[in-house]
Amino acid sequence: MEIRAMGRKAVTLRADLTDETQMKALLPAAAEALGGPILCLVNNASIFEYDTVLSATRKSWDLHLESNLRAPFVLTQAMAAQGLAPDIDAAGEPVARGLIVNMIDQRVLKPTPEFMSYTIAKMGLWAMTRTTAQALAPAIRVNAIGPGPTLRATRQSAAHFAAQRAATILKRGADPADITAALGYFLDAPAVTGQMLCVDGGQHLGWQTPDVLGVE
Repeated sequence: MEIRAMGRKAVTLRADLTDETQMKALLPAAAEALGGPILCLVNNASIFEYDTVLSATRKSWDLHLESNLRAPFVLTQAMAAQGLAPDIDAAGEPVARGLIVNMIDQRVLKPTPEFMSYTIAKMGLWAMTRTTAQALAPAIRVNAIGPGPTLRATRQSAAHFAAQRAATILKRGADPADITAALGYFLDAPAVTGQMLCVDGGQHLGWQTPDVLGVE
């Protein structure tokens, strides 16, 4: 409603991003409903469930890889298939018309053995961000956001979530407004592609871990 109040067009679509047929149909359906090509794709849908190298099953593996890696790839293919051409600026240089932003996770820069299937999928998405940035330039830019503790997960108590935020080097986590600010930056930065902006209170830079405390 807020978008429509601004005089813009908005539609709501639904798809199961673990289903290949629904993945492939989603972006073309959005383009048809909005009456033009999709110029910005945010791959945000995700499954985030706990497993380890010992507890992971074929089901947990497939769910995480399908939602966190396969679906963004299929949607990226659909974005590329629109055939967008770059604009040309006043200096005669190309300006990408399209932007893809993949929601990853700061943990790809500081991996742990927790959430094994999820982490592997997100690390794949980080690699995909950089390789598709190469493949789709100069028509489409591809970047990523790496959130840290932003909203409390259903598995977390309030105390656990507060402790997680306080454990970052900035002693705070992120808010949804921080995530949208990062997206706004990418929208306004035509020379930036293949990058990840960690919005995590510096969580990925944490160094006071048990292996170094009292040693270095």
